[in-house]
Amino acid sequence: MTTGTGALTGTVLAVVSQGDCALGFHDLDTGERLDVVEVTAEPHEMCFDPKRRLLYVSHTYHSGWYAGNTGRGTVLSVVDADRRKVVDLIDLSPEHGPHGLYYDGDRGLLYVSVEDNGTHSGAVLVIDPERRTVLKRIDVDAYGPHWFAVTPDGAKCYTANKEAPFVSVVDIAAGRLVTKVAVPGSEGIAVAPDGRHVFVAGPANVPGAPAGEPGVRVIDTATDTVVHTIPAQHRLAGVHVTSTGTLLVGEARLDMVDGEFVVHDGSLLVHSASTFEPLASVPIGRTPLTIGSSPDGTVGYVANSGSGTVTVVDLTTFQVIKELATGAGAHGLAHIGAAD
Repeated sequence: MTTGTGALTGTVLAVVSQGDCALGFHDLDTGERLDVVEVTAEPHEMCFDPKRRLLYVSHTYHSGWYAGNTGRGTVLSVVDADRRKVVDLIDLSPEHGPHGLYYDGDRGLLYVSVEDNGTHSGAVLVIDPERRTVLKRIDVDAYGPHWFAVTPDGAKCYTANKEAPFVSVVDIAAGRLVTKVAVPGSEGIAVAPDGRHVFVAGPANVPGAPAGEPGVRVIDTATDTVVHTIPAQHRLAGVHVTSTGTLLVGEARLDMVDGEFVVHDGSLLVHSASTFEPLASVPIGRTPLTIGSSPDGTVGYVANSGSGTVTVVDLTTFQVIKELATGAGAHGLAHIGAAD
């Protein structure tokens, strides 16, 4: 594998390992795993609150995955990023299946998606991170909102709803669903730094999802309509847009052999988020899920669940800098900058 020489930050990347029920802290310069914290089953996504120096971790299922699990989790772990210690659990009951997470530093709010609880549809919860209490539940009229994207102005939230044939659009201040955007199921979702476009991968990689060609649907946030589709050859999962406007998409590759899926190494597809032009395809590990980047947008991180690794990519040369060994089922990740 080609190795790049992009500058790293001297800071730490936190990565949850779904299969190991662990949170690892990795030195981005050396690749060394500095510490491992045991967490509740089964960690999926994570975000960093730089004000409080805390990590929030969603525990989606007791074991398994979206289409086949042994029960849904109900808590978020709160982890001190500097002491590397679990300091609290936020109990969301009767809500369950928490997955996507986003911390809005400008407005001091924490968002988490939850699945249908038998009484109400799936939703986005708005949480006060100081009191660790739910302020608002916004129904999205879908069973399983999994990932979501909040516009930079904090006005709207777009949820990717797995097998549902639409992306939900909610008005956060009003606390209500305002429209639905037709898509053939959806996986990863992200918003451009200027807020003009939302990018959503589809179709969903679950049984019963609508049929459709793999690609990234581009939603105009002014009209809430699909204005372009970026085609792909294989199934897609995670989507991320860097601070500098580079679109990163995780492409999974698998074949059916004798009735069984055989999973191959995937690719990181790189596009301009403004022109949608393809820029590169970078080899990564198996089953890419969560994607992130450094604050300056020069380095990308891809959690390869099937490989138990994170691929670190130089986004100026589109070469792999290194692979971080994370443990089974690498999933959520967060870049932890130095304290002010």
